[in-house]
Amino acid sequence: MSCAIYPGTFDPMTIGHIDIVKRAAKLFDELYVLILDHSAKQTLFTLAERKELCEHCLVTIPNVKVCTHDGLTLDFARSHHAGALIRGVRQIKDYEYEWNQAMCNDHIDCNIETILLFARPEHAFISSSTVKDFARYHQDLNGLVNQEVAIALEKKYRD
Repeated sequence: MSCAIYPGTFDPMTIGHIDIVKRAAKLFDELYVLILDHSAKQTLFTLAERKELCEHCLVTIPNVKVCTHDGLTLDFARSHHAGALIRGVRQIKDYEYEWNQAMCNDHIDCNIETILLFARPEHAFISSSTVKDFARYHQDLNGLVNQEVAIALEKKYRD
């Protein structure tokens, strides 16, 4: 059985993330969407909230499982017998960052490949940061996130 990990903060999960998950899920028997809890990153949503929102966004994709992790992604990948890490790339600076991460990961474990999936053009401008900025200033989130995420964002910025 082929297995891959799609790690990220997903604060929040966007339409672009969902597209990457759908495309990656076609390539592997099993795909773990791994929500990372990095103490260095300040998130809007708690880890539990991010997991719940991701599960809601991905409920229709049968071979996807949403998990959380606060350690090294490669440790999770090894413990789940994953052969690949999936990364989404929107622009050149994403590519440069992901290339560096891939080289670091290869140094630690050369048996786990990094696979880059390029964002579709209509999603290339969408980032979690952009979505949060739109929500903060009460802009339309249609086409950026699903309805449940939009409601959760509106509630965060209303409270």
